[in-house]
Amino acid sequence: MRKFNFLKPILNFILFGLLIMTLSRMFLFFLFEDRVVETHNYWYIFPIGLRMDLILLCYISFLPALLITFLPNKWIKFTNKFLVFYSFLFLFLILFIELATPDFVKQYDTRPNKIFLDYLIYPREVVGMLLKSYLISIIVTFSILGIALYFAIKKGKEFFHIKDSDYKSKLTIFPLVAFLLFFGARSSLASKRPINGSNAVFSTDQLTNSLGINSFYTVAFAAYSLKNEANTEMYGKMDKAEAIARVKKYMTVDENDFSTPEIPFLHVQNPKVLLKRPYNLVVFLQESLGAEYVGSLGGKPLTPEFDRLSKEGLLFTNLYCTGTRSVRGIEAVITGFLPSPSESVVKLGGSQQGFFTLADAFKRKGYETSFIYGGMSNFDNMASFFNGNSFQDIVDQDDFDSDGSKYAFKGTWGYSDEDLAVKANNYFKDKGDKPFFSLMFSTSNHEPFEYPAGRIKLYDKKAATVNNAMKYADFSIGKFFELAKKEAYFKNTIFIVIADHNTRTYGKNLVPINKFHIPALILGPGVPKGKVYSQLASQIDIPPTLLSYVGGQFETPMVGRNLNGNQPVTKGRSLMQFNDINAFRVENNVVIMQPNLKPLQFIIKNDTTFIPVKLNEEFAKDALAHVIVAGDLYKEKEYKSRDVKK
Repeated sequence: MRKFNFLKPILNFILFGLLIMTLSRMFLFFLFEDRVVETHNYWYIFPIGLRMDLILLCYISFLPALLITFLPNKWIKFTNKFLVFYSFLFLFLILFIELATPDFVKQYDTRPNKIFLDYLIYPREVVGMLLKSYLISIIVTFSILGIALYFAIKKGKEFFHIKDSDYKSKLTIFPLVAFLLFFGARSSLASKRPINGSNAVFSTDQLTNSLGINSFYTVAFAAYSLKNEANTEMYGKMDKAEAIARVKKYMTVDENDFSTPEIPFLHVQNPKVLLKRPYNLVVFLQESLGAEYVGSLGGKPLTPEFDRLSKEGLLFTNLYCTGTRSVRGIEAVITGFLPSPSESVVKLGGSQQGFFTLADAFKRKGYETSFIYGGMSNFDNMASFFNGNSFQDIVDQDDFDSDGSKYAFKGTWGYSDEDLAVKANNYFKDKGDKPFFSLMFSTSNHEPFEYPAGRIKLYDKKAATVNNAMKYADFSIGKFFELAKKEAYFKNTIFIVIADHNTRTYGKNLVPINKFHIPALILGPGVPKGKVYSQLASQIDIPPTLLSYVGGQFETPMVGRNLNGNQPVTKGRSLMQFNDINAFRVENNVVIMQPNLKPLQFIIKNDTTFIPVKLNEEFAKDALAHVIVAGDLYKEKEYKSRDVKK
């Protein structure tokens, strides 16, 4: 057996890796036991987990196996140094991500993914939040990493060094080693494709499914997927013409209003009343204001200002956001783009210029366009996207810092919502008679939930809670409209208050639809007062609806519906994207698409109870068409306005 001694570093690496990931999986199981045991055959997470862990570790072990086998003994010092560095580098990464997993799962209901990478990219904002909200977890994490580092220094040579060995013996044994690593990495010889994350899916609870994978895999896969922008093949294939036709049948646009086949969905949208001087438009996007926190939508009594304002405008009571991140909400409300399996277009490279936005539509009409934000506009790539797509003026934290005004509060994520209200009102007031379009984006309702003291009567005894932050956000909404109503621009402006997404999105279903329910309220001249739109609707329906109230004629590629002109017989529909799962809902039927798996169909009761039913193939094709179209429009650069002739 001595001739196999050269394999000791690889075997030890695999054993240590399995130990870390298995202990982590067991900890996660007990941490979320009440939820996990509701799943039939929940114990599958452990054999599936062992299989997925071995796949990862075998992949990582290929390079050490090659070096150990083929580098001559005279290079043994280099080989040993490399083995210690390489082994502990990956073990540290695996350990670090697993230690970060419990808090991530609590927040996002799944293992670390693209969001985890986003947090690494923006340390300035994120570190402050982590220190204030997860200090104990950080101390525990770095304490464990410190112990592991001490162990690596003391015992690294013992576990990851090799001694001189017979070169011919290594070459003789290598084919067997290569086969075992290859088999372990693929986990199958029968399948044409290697095993991937979809093979860990065995239930309709996505959290339970995710426990069967490991966090290094999910983060690595997220990083790898960044290069596959708008890749839709994981959900199925469809001819482009068929996909376009299927999406068009869900639109409320007359076939004669489509402008040109070169831009498939470009069409003319006419207002009910064409005004000589169309109105301004202000979008007040609210961070994480889910319907469950809004009193007028049956939620907690945290929004008295919003509830009072709802009697002055049009309230949407059955509206669903398209995703779980702010950039997904911006994508839906400001561009009307379909939720895609890749990143939001706010962050994708191919949409940083020449991509349709409401700012583009208004700028073409001679409006001044702006984005006003109390935080740093470079977060989540917002500044780049807005700057390249017709937002002429970007006002952010730096402008607050430098304007010499005294503001109420500056926290981890920037200036408070009431400061945003004051800044925006002054900005709009200074426009005089010039027409303008503006996006305001709040910050206060974001962990660690910081806001100025003395503004609200606390709902929870502890100040820094989501409920109190919601109440403060509502206070700031009221303050903005209190200020705006005193100014001349108010009577010439359409306003909307709408959430980007809900707070923590979780639930036992593949897509927790109840956590996608958000409020929206349109106010302004010509908007019916005290009215309610109760039909099922999607966040992408909001921008075309807003244009209908502005009173101008616009040409847009948006596939959302103008709910102002929607006929009652039109069945309501919504689209939702949750991690790598897509849901397409029409009334109470929903098709859910997961990567590399057959779609599933359910009947929904109360947004939380899913009853499996036989898949309607045509309905499933309609669902797939919306995903295919999103990918094609992005890849082919077909989501834009008509080029301006010079």
